[in-house]
Amino acid sequence: MKYLKIQSSKNLQGEIKISGAKNATLPLLASTILSNNQINIGNLPDVVDINTMLKLLEMLGADYSKDKNKIKISTQNLKETKATYDIVKTMRASILVLGPLLARFGHCEVSLPGGCAIGQRPVDLHLKAMEALGATIEIKAGYIKATAPNGLKGAKIVFDKVTVGGTENAIMAAALAVGKTQIINCAKEPEIVQLCEVLKNAGLDISGIGSSDITIIGTNKKLLEFKDFDVIPDRIEAGTYLCAGAITNSKLTITHVQPLHLEAVISKLEEMNFKIETTQNEITIFPSDNIKAVNVITTEYPGFPTDMQAQFMALATQANGTSTIDERLFENRYMHVSELLRMGADIHLNGNIASITGTPNKLNGTDVMATDLRASSALVLAALVADGETNIHRIYHLDRGYEDLEGKLVKIGVNIKSFNE
Repeated sequence: MKYLKIQSSKNLQGEIKISGAKNATLPLLASTILSNNQINIGNLPDVVDINTMLKLLEMLGADYSKDKNKIKISTQNLKETKATYDIVKTMRASILVLGPLLARFGHCEVSLPGGCAIGQRPVDLHLKAMEALGATIEIKAGYIKATAPNGLKGAKIVFDKVTVGGTENAIMAAALAVGKTQIINCAKEPEIVQLCEVLKNAGLDISGIGSSDITIIGTNKKLLEFKDFDVIPDRIEAGTYLCAGAITNSKLTITHVQPLHLEAVISKLEEMNFKIETTQNEITIFPSDNIKAVNVITTEYPGFPTDMQAQFMALATQANGTSTIDERLFENRYMHVSELLRMGADIHLNGNIASITGTPNKLNGTDVMATDLRASSALVLAALVADGETNIHRIYHLDRGYEDLEGKLVKIGVNIKSFNE
């Protein structure tokens, strides 16, 4: 098992090219189940979660050839309709094949996802959406068994709370249903917008894209003719590297990015007294003469993303004053706190609210352990400004969502190297 060794690296400079969005690619790959043609996809991130989804699609019968960040994929010969536990247990996003498999074949079996390190993430809203479309759902021996022998039928789906994966599954299932489907209280993330746009370009009648109310006129099991496309940039990767510039008080430019997807993150960085300049596809952060404390509340897009909470907690350790973070989406997403405390951070928890008293330049390098994807990146950020040497263990979490993190950090001046335990 690998670990990262990072030396204090406070004077960063240069550019970082942002990869394709993992969280956009996963539903887009699942949506290819709805296609009757080969598709060329560009800007594919080379991360573990994407390779896991490709392995699942291959087990279902998909054919693909991958070359770096490009892929040709065809699901024309898809026959298998069971997503087995050995794949689903490694990645919760495997549940995204539920909607398109059910829509295309009228039946499927998908293993229930296992536990999640950042808290409970039930799939009940996914299942209610499938039932609203006319499916019969049975949970048996750890599998979701969904059947709709006469096909899915358009319906009104109202989500009790905003769900990204549930919205994506509902959209894909409704694509091949008979008649009109209205989905109320949809998630509005850029990843969902791209999924809708790809399906619309494939011939689906879909309106309300980017809003909380999406309407779809299904094709009655007729598969779609997908057009080639490129995956949008990863806004969370971009936000993480902006925090790298901020925590080291360095000038850093992030390229191949869509600044509009990062408005909430940019706003908080500006509140902390960082100057930010944006162009159409670049963001530059400049050093601050006084890093100010900030108050953050995580919420659904376009609010501040929960996937940036841990990185901002690391950044808050270098601010002057006390910052607060109110985590409102997941109940167990503060596991990085104990590791930051080991490094000398001043953090106090009161329920879902964390108070971070900034002690600039007071973190110390030590051995820490990553617990989930974004917690891992927070420890990397803290290590950049910690005195001495930090060893981050269990970094396989990072490989799930950050393409070539080590190489990108080396390019801007970070003293980082991976080793085998």
